[in-house]
Amino acid sequence: MKPKIKICGLKDRENILDVIGLQPDYIGFIFHVPSGRFVDQLDPAWVKTLQGVKKTGVFVNHPLEEVQAAINAYDFQAVQLHGDESPAYCMALRAQHVKVIKAFGIGAAYDWSRLIPYEDAADYYLFDTQSSQYGGTGKVFDWKLLEDYPSAKSYFLSGGLRYENIQEALRLNDSRCYALDLNSKFETSPGVKNIELLKKTFQLIAR
Repeated sequence: MKPKIKICGLKDRENILDVIGLQPDYIGFIFHVPSGRFVDQLDPAWVKTLQGVKKTGVFVNHPLEEVQAAINAYDFQAVQLHGDESPAYCMALRAQHVKVIKAFGIGAAYDWSRLIPYEDAADYYLFDTQSSQYGGTGKVFDWKLLEDYPSAKSYFLSGGLRYENIQEALRLNDSRCYALDLNSKFETSPGVKNIELLKKTFQLIAR
């Protein structure tokens, strides 16, 4: 089965509409202020009107009440958590009837037991490249590490995905790989996606 597609790090109105026109499964809005893709002045009421795609808020160690307020203001169907959020924090958000995607940075000799407390707290995991900073690095981790992933829980694959390595990602042939998370390698500038490149990538995934 072909993976779902998530386009993350959107902040420009016209570009968002163009991205939605490609019919991805998820779009992501980043609320981490240091990010060049921070939502900034994007109007919540306008985002709330967007249909036909699962809207995802991306947060890093935000106070729980701020995330809960954003879910209501933007009409998010999912939240993606890139910080040190606890299982209890995740469960509190699931109570708002959104899908919880808990991100983990994967590196050499990764301790997969770190995921155990989240088995009942998250709907999906997201695997990105391990880094000292929060959020994406634009770099690929060694996907062979996923051979040791012990859980049956579906995951989003992130970290340095680009047109040139999409076919390699598809060849992982892991039924648990639920979605591909496309971000910085598909941009003309931070937060503005290259629509033509995305079109080519969508066609590649659909083959």
